[in-house]
Amino acid sequence: MTQLEAAKQGKITPEMERVAAREKRTPEFIREGVAAGRIVIPANKNHRGLDPLGIGAGLRTKVNANIGTSPRHLNAEQELVKLRTALDAGADAVMDLSTGGDLDALRKQTIAASHVPVGTVPIYQAAIEALKRHGSIVAMSADEIFQVIERHAADGVDFITVHCGVTRESVNRLRRQGRITDIVSRGGCFVLGWMLHHGAENPLYAQFDRLLEICRRYDVTLSLGDGLRPGCLADATDRAQVQELIILGELVDRARERGVQVMVEGPGHVPLDQVAANVQLQKSLCRDAPFYVLGPLVTDVAPGYDHIVSAVGGAVAAMAGADFLCYVTPAEHLGLPTAEDVREGVIAARIAGHAADIVKGVPGAREQDLAMARARKALDWEKQVALAIDPEKARRLRQQRNPAGIRECTMCGEFCAMRLVAEFLGTTRALC
Repeated sequence: MTQLEAAKQGKITPEMERVAAREKRTPEFIREGVAAGRIVIPANKNHRGLDPLGIGAGLRTKVNANIGTSPRHLNAEQELVKLRTALDAGADAVMDLSTGGDLDALRKQTIAASHVPVGTVPIYQAAIEALKRHGSIVAMSADEIFQVIERHAADGVDFITVHCGVTRESVNRLRRQGRITDIVSRGGCFVLGWMLHHGAENPLYAQFDRLLEICRRYDVTLSLGDGLRPGCLADATDRAQVQELIILGELVDRARERGVQVMVEGPGHVPLDQVAANVQLQKSLCRDAPFYVLGPLVTDVAPGYDHIVSAVGGAVAAMAGADFLCYVTPAEHLGLPTAEDVREGVIAARIAGHAADIVKGVPGAREQDLAMARARKALDWEKQVALAIDPEKARRLRQQRNPAGIRECTMCGEFCAMRLVAEFLGTTRALC
């Protein structure tokens, strides 16, 4: 029985209990959200050691970190370092997007070492194996694609990205309208190539029931990928993107009917004034399914700083109702991220999510900021560090830039307003 099936039958699972405790919500609140499809709990039955996580309406905005090898960087140990870095920085989930080396071994090591949900994009491995087996990515068969999906599910993957909305209908719309960047999704590109090579419909769409059966068996959460997401601001919120979203909304209904948990992925590169509208459109078309956004990136011209660009867009998206932020690192558009890039990406996304949670009224969010304000008033540096989103960096800067024993900081020194106002108010009579 999946989490969704249990919730629909009125049952509160141990996973729902754990999510409720973490979110400061009642178990019934979580059960109702899961039953309605507004909340998902990605928890594969085969992922041992998992600490269950809830994603969706009324819960804290979650952050995902992508890790994984490439054909030019095959070091498995480095990816474990990145995983530990992401977890230490507070990532709520990770995705193994490896495309180089022993993909089965890499995936298994990530699942074994992760107490947070692990996601993958199975079409990557299917394409790579087809290249080795047949000499061409597009030569993979539909059966081979589903065999890889089943392998990922059996290994304990908690959620999978599948590009089911890249269909003949949506691709034809893309061709008619034209685009600056065409398709920037790697998975979407593989699916498109397969369709053109075989002259057939996307098997992930045509055989969607087969996909659902695999997911239901292991309770894998579907993450319906945005294969036609905009790769630049000029392509944002165009007909191809919206057409794909309409299709994904219909697939959300089918997944829920079969007892499979489902969330929907979103853009992409989006101008700031279109971010909220994109979220609202997704929530409407996909019946309030949890929304998982990449960024969104609100400008195209900041390579090296795209984690900041993403945090700007992510805060607006989460405030508008997005539930799950996929981090972007400073290396986005430039190269494979290092462990330090991973850390910066996670922290930036967590800041964006927290800023939105304050506005959304998520339990505990505003209280954390209030506690920080009181600690600053009291010049309580230990408490300030403990409350910081990145305590490690806060402590390091405090120690590096202030002499030992100084009560204030070197920014204001003896002219510290916090200290002086406390002294003034404590030693003078009330103003007339």
